[in-house]
Amino acid sequence: MKKQFLALAIMLLALLPCGAQVSRPKLVVGIVVDQMRWDYLYYYYNDYGTGGLRRLLSEGFSYENTQINYSPAVTAVGHASIYTGSVPALNGITGNWFWENGKNVYCCTDTTVRSVGSNSAEGQMSPRRMLGTTIGDELHLATDFRSKVIGVALKDRAAILPAGHSADAAYWWDTSAGHFVSSTFYMNDLPQWVKDFNKANHTKPNFNIKTNDEGVTMTFKMAEAAVDNERLGQTDGQTDMLTVSVSSTDAIAHKYSTRGPENKSVFMRLDHDLAGFLNYLDEKVGKGNYLLFLTADHGASHNYNFLKQHRIPADGWDYDKSVAELNKGLREKFPQLTANPVLGEDNYHFYFNDKAYAPADKQKVVDAAIALLRKDKQFLWVVDNNKIMESTVPEPIKSRLVNGIFPGRSGDITVVTRPQVFGAEVSPTYRGTQHGQPMAYDVHIPFILYGWNVEHGDSTKPLNITDIAPTICAMLHIQMPDAAIGNSAR
Repeated sequence: MKKQFLALAIMLLALLPCGAQVSRPKLVVGIVVDQMRWDYLYYYYNDYGTGGLRRLLSEGFSYENTQINYSPAVTAVGHASIYTGSVPALNGITGNWFWENGKNVYCCTDTTVRSVGSNSAEGQMSPRRMLGTTIGDELHLATDFRSKVIGVALKDRAAILPAGHSADAAYWWDTSAGHFVSSTFYMNDLPQWVKDFNKANHTKPNFNIKTNDEGVTMTFKMAEAAVDNERLGQTDGQTDMLTVSVSSTDAIAHKYSTRGPENKSVFMRLDHDLAGFLNYLDEKVGKGNYLLFLTADHGASHNYNFLKQHRIPADGWDYDKSVAELNKGLREKFPQLTANPVLGEDNYHFYFNDKAYAPADKQKVVDAAIALLRKDKQFLWVVDNNKIMESTVPEPIKSRLVNGIFPGRSGDITVVTRPQVFGAEVSPTYRGTQHGQPMAYDVHIPFILYGWNVEHGDSTKPLNITDIAPTICAMLHIQMPDAAIGNSAR
C-alpha cells in the first residue's frame, strides 16, 4: 500500500509542471505623455487629485532618474525607443522627418497603403520605416499571436510605432475627417465599434483637437472603448497590450510653453482623465490584474523669453537663416557648385545635397561648412557625423549624438547649441517652446510602474529610456525586442 501511495505521489509531482503556467498580467498598458518633463510630477503635485498621477506615485514604483540616451529628443524617436528598447542608430527612426535619398520624408508615411476611415493622406501610414521589434511584437511571438496588441493616440506616429509591426490595430486622429482612422496595413475596414465611436465622438473637419484639452479626454475615451470592445485583458489565459499616447500635452506646450494657465490646464485634464481610466481598468480588468507604465517621449525647454526675464541665459536659433547663410558662404567658396549644397536642417542635423558637387569634393564642402558654422557662438560643438568618434564632445553628450545617427537618414553635420538655445522663431513675443537637444530639460523623463507585481517605492539609480522595454519584457517573461540595447531595471 505504501508503495502504491509513493508511486501515486511521484506521478502527481511529475504532472505538476505540465499544468503550471507562466505568470503574467491580463493586460499591459503603456502610457506615453508627449512632452512631459520629469519635474511635472512634482511641479503640479499639490494640484493633482489623489486618483491619477498621485495614485501612481503613492502606489507604484517611480524611477526618478530616467534619461534619454540619444539625440534628437523628439516624438517619433521617443515612442520608437520606448517600445523597441533601442536607439535611432539601430531602429532607424531618426526624427519625425528626415532626408532619405535626398528626399524629405515623414517617419510613418507609406504610400503603399490607403486610409481606412477617411479618404485623406493622413491615413496613409505604417511602421515600415522602423527597424526592430517592439514589446507588443515580442508578446505576440511569445503567445503564438493569441495576445491582442492595439495602439491609440491622436498623433499617427504615437499610435503606430509603439504598437509595432504585428499589431492587431492602431488608431489615430485624422484632423481632416474629425475622427479616428487606421490604414490598410492593419485592416480593410474599421470595426463596427470604431465606426460607432466615431459617430458619437467627432469634431468638425479640420478642427485641431490636439491643441485642445479635449484631446486628452478623447484619447482616454478611445482607449476605454478599445478595452471594452476588443475585450482586452478579459480573456482567460491571455495577456493583451494597449499602447496609449497623450498628444495634446505636446501640442499645447509648443504653443504656450512649460508655464502658464494653458499648460497647467492640460495637465490637470490629464490627471483627471487618468484617474478615470485607472478606475475603469480596476472595474473592467480588475485591480492588480493589469501592469501599467507611464513615461514620456521627451521633455522640453522653458521659453527663452521667460528665462531672459529672470536673467537666465537663453535664446532662439533661426535654423532657416543658418541654412541660407551656409549655402551662401559655400557657393562663394565653391563657385563650381551646381546647386545649393545644403538641403536643409532638421533634428539639429544639416543634410547635404550630393547632387550639387562631385563625390570627391564632398569632404571639402563639409569641412568648409563646419568652419563656417563654428563661427556662430550659439553652437557649443559642430561635428562631422562621419568623424564623430574622433570629436572632443564630452560624455554623455557624445554618446547621445552617436546613438542618434543612422546612415542614410541622418545628416552630415550635427550641431549642439548652448543650453537653453533651441531652434524656434526668434522674437521678443515668442511664447512657445521646443525640444530635441541632448540636455537635461529634454532628456529627463518620468518612468512609473504600477499594478501587477509592482511594489511601492522609488529609485534614483540611473536608467535610460532604452531600459523601459527590457524591464517590461523581463516582468512578462518574454524576450526583449530584437534591437534592444537596454537592461531590465528589476
